[in-house]
Amino acid sequence: MFRRFFASLILASALLVAPTLAAQQSPAPKTAAASGELAQFDTESAAQQHCPKDTVVWLNTNSGIYHEKGMRWYGKTKHGAYVCRAEADAAGDRDTRNGQ
Repeated sequence: MFRRFFASLILASALLVAPTLAAQQSPAPKTAAASGELAQFDTESAAQQHCPKDTVVWLNTNSGIYHEKGMRWYGKTKHGAYVCRAEADAAGDRDTRNGQ
């Protein structure tokens, strides 16, 4: 009986502490290092703050192809980030050719 009580107590405390630890350990938006890498962001608004006069696009980081807002894959590919279009072009990434 005491074993179940202590096991429940440990499990409950772990569930309460885990989100706090995850919030402390998870980094803020993906951003460029000082080495001149392409600035990548987890949210569209963070990217827009980085480049207020440029268009924000969704970059598929595996393929180097970006999608504009309203396109099928905007914000939906498995590996990707929000980036500034001009910076993506400068980094050698390209727009989708099929309009999706």
